[in-house]
Amino acid sequence: MITILGEGRSAWIPANTSPERVLAVIARAGFSGAGVGGAGFGSAGSGSWVLLERNGRRALAPFGALIYEPANNVYVHPDDTIYLYFEPQTFLAFGAVGAQQQIPFGTWRLSLAEAISRAGGLVDLQADPASVFLYRGEARDVAEAMGIDCGPYEGPVIPVIYTINLRDPAGYFLASSFEMRNKDILYASNAFSVESTKFMAYLNTINATIQTPMTTVTTAYGLRNIIQGTGAVPSVVTPGATTTVITPAAPATP
Repeated sequence: MITILGEGRSAWIPANTSPERVLAVIARAGFSGAGVGGAGFGSAGSGSWVLLERNGRRALAPFGALIYEPANNVYVHPDDTIYLYFEPQTFLAFGAVGAQQQIPFGTWRLSLAEAISRAGGLVDLQADPASVFLYRGEARDVAEAMGIDCGPYEGPVIPVIYTINLRDPAGYFLASSFEMRNKDILYASNAFSVESTKFMAYLNTINATIQTPMTTVTTAYGLRNIIQGTGAVPSVVTPGATTTVITPAAPATP
């Protein structure tokens, strides 16, 4: 027997004597046109997943991967369990991009270039095209194959940061072939000029914080002198105008 479980549906069907692949079993169980998670499972949408469990081991793939890559459409064995569920693939976008938010793939496969486009692209006056980063948890064997020292990390997932330079034209071809994964984090760094502007704004804020109390005290001191008749009346100086300073009249001589 073969067990097929879906969100709100299930089936337990006998295995055929002739070899049968995953998609054929799903269709024979009546799941191909059924709604799974509120969506038709017959389409190769980005949110449809197929999980195959056999002898205590599990393999997971998007439903579209079974259609467009036939090698993933493996043969089903007796006592296999197939679980169908719906979970949209998403990635997070931060930094100097048009939209800083969680963004759905919208398709079962998405390249890095397409992900940048879905995030609104790089902000022209803010982003540094040479500093685009992708944060991902890679499997330990993959990280070791890339020459990463995995000694400081425990567990099967290793944090890896990929950097791409979009100032180099070859970077666009690389971004078009680099495939995004579910829950990736995309970050576009600010340009150096933006950071300098932020620093100058910070200095201006500090300067204004220091100057405001001094200006207030100076103004109050001048008003006090005017009221007491011991100081000059401050005047506003405009270009081309004559500045007149009024001083208190001297006491009359008897």
